[in-house]
Amino acid sequence: MICHIGVDVGLTAAKAAAFDDDGRELWTVRASNPRIAVSADRQEVDMDDLWRVVAGVLRDLTAHLATSGHTPVSLAVTGHGNGLYPVDEDLRPVRPAIASTDSRAQDLAAEALAGPGEALRDVTGSMPWAAQPAVLLRWLHDHEPESLARIRWALSCKDWLTTRLIGEPSADYSDASAMGLLRLSTRAYAPEALEAVGLPGDLIRLFPPVRASDAVAGTVTPEAAASTGLPVGLPVAAGCMDCVASPLGAGASGPGDVTVIVGTWAINAVVVPSTAVPPRVTLNALLPEPGTMLAMEVAPTSSASLEWLSAAVTRPSGPTAEPRELLEAAADAPAGSEGLYFLPFVHGAPAIQGASGTLVGASARHGHAHVARAVAEGVAQYHRVQVEALRESGAAMSGEPWTLAGGGARNPVWAQIFADVLGHPVRRQLGTELGARGAAFLARAALDPAAEPWRLEQDPSLVVHPGANQALYARQALVFDALLDSLRPAWTALHQEARSA
Repeated sequence: MICHIGVDVGLTAAKAAAFDDDGRELWTVRASNPRIAVSADRQEVDMDDLWRVVAGVLRDLTAHLATSGHTPVSLAVTGHGNGLYPVDEDLRPVRPAIASTDSRAQDLAAEALAGPGEALRDVTGSMPWAAQPAVLLRWLHDHEPESLARIRWALSCKDWLTTRLIGEPSADYSDASAMGLLRLSTRAYAPEALEAVGLPGDLIRLFPPVRASDAVAGTVTPEAAASTGLPVGLPVAAGCMDCVASPLGAGASGPGDVTVIVGTWAINAVVVPSTAVPPRVTLNALLPEPGTMLAMEVAPTSSASLEWLSAAVTRPSGPTAEPRELLEAAADAPAGSEGLYFLPFVHGAPAIQGASGTLVGASARHGHAHVARAVAEGVAQYHRVQVEALRESGAAMSGEPWTLAGGGARNPVWAQIFADVLGHPVRRQLGTELGARGAAFLARAALDPAAEPWRLEQDPSLVVHPGANQALYARQALVFDALLDSLRPAWTALHQEARSA
């Protein structure tokens, strides 16, 4: 029996999953990813350690497939977009990767956006922000010129792992476009994306040639086979960024389809034509289907906030509360958290310079459950802000239930908060690894370009409609938006003070 493997590598976990020819999940293996908080604004990844984690989950998966009688015939990787995974001529890491939650270069991004970066949005569909590769290359130019001089290939997360599998550099249209590096009209690299941040345009040579997400990039090398248990010569598709893989895995890739992903990053995406002037949003990513792309508002403002709270709050018994336990506690607090507000910017936000995580309205009556619920509500409210930005950009959005994936889908209380805050029905996606499924479909399509897209059977019981608290959350939204506006000067002042310290 044949199967297709999808590997999904986010900022928190690596997952390898096998799917049959009809898209049914057969087996999944997960492991935690290495991520190093070098400082408050610096998030890095040991690239060799990441490869060892991914090779380990693939070893476990292939061992299980061997015992179950399944033979993998294709593979593709998806991973978090942006950030920077730099390698030298020998495809060895030049330095630790810089994660997409890193904000060290936010001043450089702000300078670019105030200058030529804004004009680029009609060309590349993306705005400069702190963890874009071009901005990070400029940071290396200013602070680590010796590292920049050694870089031969500037890769994304999934491209680093694909490169380890096939032994040559790889890139695809989805990651390259979401990085703000392509002219959307021609799908060719745009040297002006580097010039906008003060770098020579000819440094565009650091990025590998791009190919379609469902094109074969190469085959598994003997060295990679020895590390992973995969067969030598297994075809590996170019793959795509995780923001693209999840809607593909959910079958939400038709015009106007909306996907809200509650992961480490908040991902809010709608399928739009790639033939028109791109919506003025944070980024646009080309989809495998010709003529389509995802317009996206994204920020590290989603489950990352619960992870922060989990690390910051200790229960009286001693152990740190897990995010799941925090969501369970949130159910014990009333909707609206009795006037407690949380601004979910513990890792900053691309569009708000200096933004930081902020609790407002705390009083003696607020306890553990109130804080947990305020964080869950604050995350949902900022997703709403981003969805409204998508709508205001002119993107047409489906009236059907929107796909809700990630932590917000798995917890029923949080899913109801999302439906109430967004004021729109959401369909919880449960029981399958959507990112890995989307990657595995690309792997299958690389073997058979005529393959029909995989669909998910839609269970009506998983649709959550806005409920009795919708009006309460609409009033909360007015205060939340006012806080966003009023806190900007304070965040800017704090940021400037930190820079001068």
